[in-house]
Amino acid sequence: MTKTIAYNELRKIKDSLPDGSIHKMAKELNLTVETVRNYFGGHSYKEGQSCGVHIEAGPNGGIVLLEDTSILNMALEMIDKEKK
Repeated sequence: MTKTIAYNELRKIKDSLPDGSIHKMAKELNLTVETVRNYFGGHSYKEGQSCGVHIEAGPNGGIVLLEDTSILNMALEMIDKEKK
């Protein structure tokens, strides 16, 4: 499932994650840590891969089209659990 989100909103989600979440997501999804970081706007393609994230310049840091929302959904669940 695809989703469009503001770049700044995606970064805010990443910044709201509990400590160790990036590593946990990478392990559970069988991805490298750098690939998960790239999903949230990182640019380390030597160590990680692209994961279907397309960024277009514009207000609020631009618009991001996510081809797969698995990482985003997992991040939102982790944030929700942290709040409770």
